[in-house]
Amino acid sequence: MNKKDRALGYFREGYNCSQSVLMACSGEGGGAARVAAAFGGGMGRLQKTCGAVTGAYLWFGMAYGVSGLPSESDKTRVYNRVREFNRIFIERNGTDQCSELLGEDLNTPVGKENIARMGLSGKVCEKCILDAIEIIESLE
Repeated sequence: MNKKDRALGYFREGYNCSQSVLMACSGEGGGAARVAAAFGGGMGRLQKTCGAVTGAYLWFGMAYGVSGLPSESDKTRVYNRVREFNRIFIERNGTDQCSELLGEDLNTPVGKENIARMGLSGKVCEKCILDAIEIIESLE
């Protein structure tokens, strides 16, 4: 199973968008689900930076960061990937903000109802997850 299929599978099982991206890239072990638990719904359902995006950022830290005190070049290696990922994600989606992507409030009964009625988890969230995986793979 490829990373895209794993990520969608995790999301459809009930993991949040951030967990789904991070776990698809890193595997279920190593606490990936716990590390990304707070980032779904645009960081704790604050609807700020999309969880698929933060999952990618966490992955870049895991994959390209160093243990211990990083040098400036160590930081740059991670930050360059984050910036390029962000540029491509926004180019594809117009924004990286969950509230703008969904156009509905995750924290209200009406917003939740609209999200379900319009199938936004599938149309928007799953697209963002797939985009995140594609962009990550293009930057590896």
